[in-house]
Amino acid sequence: MSMFNKKYFLLAVLFVVLTQQLFAQESPDNAKPATPPPPTTSLQWSNRDMTYRGKNYDVLDSSYYPKFRSKQFHKYIDHQEIFPPKPRNEWEIGFGLGLYNVIGNVPTLMLWQNPISSLGSSGLNVNVRKSLGYIFSLRAQYIYGVGKNLDRQPTTSYDAPYTDFGYTPRNYATNMQPAIPVYRATRMEASQLSIDLMFNAYNINFHHARNSLSFFGFAGLGGLAYKTRVNALDGNYDPYDFGTIVTDPSAKAKTIRKELQKGMDKSYETPADNGGGWHILDNKTLDFAPSVGAGAQYRLNKKYNLQLEDRFTFPADGYLDGSRYGTPLGNTVSQGRRADQVNYFSFSVNYNIPNKKKSVEPLYWINPLDHAYSELSYPRHMILPNPVLPDEDGDGVTDQFDKCPKTPAGVAVDTHGCPLDTDGDGVPDYKDKQLITPTECQPVDADGVGKCPCPDACKEMNTNKTACGSIGAGTLLFTATTHISTGMEAQLATLAAQMQANPSCKVVILGGGSGSKIKEQHSWEHVNAVIEYMSEKNNIARNRFIFKYGEVGDENIVTYRSANVDESGTDNVPPPHPDIK
Repeated sequence: MSMFNKKYFLLAVLFVVLTQQLFAQESPDNAKPATPPPPTTSLQWSNRDMTYRGKNYDVLDSSYYPKFRSKQFHKYIDHQEIFPPKPRNEWEIGFGLGLYNVIGNVPTLMLWQNPISSLGSSGLNVNVRKSLGYIFSLRAQYIYGVGKNLDRQPTTSYDAPYTDFGYTPRNYATNMQPAIPVYRATRMEASQLSIDLMFNAYNINFHHARNSLSFFGFAGLGGLAYKTRVNALDGNYDPYDFGTIVTDPSAKAKTIRKELQKGMDKSYETPADNGGGWHILDNKTLDFAPSVGAGAQYRLNKKYNLQLEDRFTFPADGYLDGSRYGTPLGNTVSQGRRADQVNYFSFSVNYNIPNKKKSVEPLYWINPLDHAYSELSYPRHMILPNPVLPDEDGDGVTDQFDKCPKTPAGVAVDTHGCPLDTDGDGVPDYKDKQLITPTECQPVDADGVGKCPCPDACKEMNTNKTACGSIGAGTLLFTATTHISTGMEAQLATLAAQMQANPSCKVVILGGGSGSKIKEQHSWEHVNAVIEYMSEKNNIARNRFIFKYGEVGDENIVTYRSANVDESGTDNVPPPHPDIK
């Protein structure tokens, strides 16, 4: 193996190793698990707007992730993992046209320098690209190209096939047979297939959700299959008389080019010499072809983008233009380039292939900071402490909702924080000496005593008031879940002790949440959670509770109080809308 081929072999090995490393870096499943945050002992405040306000995709939507990433997703949701998984993303396919030029010993002909009727110095490409992550992606690209080359000045430095048709080069010239100057004209047809590792970091934007413009670079490995032909003979298969075609060899290059294109045919009838090696695809020479390039993409919408790209390919062959000699330096023979190059400047239209399952755009279009910034501005998943709501009088109703902020300690209150007034006579129960005053006996005096004599049932009710007076009222604040927090546990433990001390008393568990089906269902779930907790954890019989839900108020607030003597109700109520979650 020559030193030149060894160099490219080592380059290929290095490329494969680098690709494997990049796969490992981009895949969170292969990475060392991140250390989860320590568990919180206080209630996490989750009663917040869960509307997704980002511009790319909702990280909390599980349908974006394939099954093999569901474990990481659930760990992230449960705060056991700090990184969300990589979402399912679309493939990109593209089609394009471009300028295809051979950079060799014979000067290239640009597309606009070729006659309109002659295909040359142009190409077309097809590519398929898949994202490995937000920065790296892999692409397979096929290019079909035709490159033309034409001398602008005569040369006596040439070899086959010109020497086979009677042209005499400088190194064969004698006094009897002087060197014959020629203008070399070649046409190279090629098929190139490359696997490219692409690099893009412009989507990581700190000030916008996304960019319309993306810049990328790439390095590729692949093969180049080419066949070069030479225009060495005229239409009668005779050697050209270049002295009659070019009137002034010292004229401007543009003038000489036009004269040659007018005076020579377009047959390219003779196969050129090549560097040997394998031959495929209509006897084309196959050569190892590493390449590098850069480009830019403009995003039209979520499905289409436009792309400009320039690729340089570096095969190990110096015969792409059909000659191993360079442009002469005066009368000195130039040894030429050891290896020719190919430049392909292209314009493509790319399309993101839809996925049957929910997926996002290719990740190189998505800003990975979208979720982080959304969480900073509109927290939905972020761990936040439970808000501390002030309750100056300690009646269980926060000051924000307390309509009677100066309630004495230990006085049972309603959901508005006002002392209970069972008979509605205007005297709160804790001051009312006649707890149940019939309406016809009202108005009452300052002690809540009406004008009618109290019947026996009234006396019994007032007696019950004393018996249940030690059961206090309170308010419980739920989050969007039915979890009983540490603060709630302390309140309910106190309630359980009071109920055990008053075994004949019932307690009303009342939840707010009227106005919609979802509020009613949440209200039911919160009340049910309290009763189940008291029954299972504190051994209070379920039939000692009266189940009420869907009352006026916030569906996340549950209040409790001792039942009135004439108050009845069931402890087991079916859910109103069980299908709503």
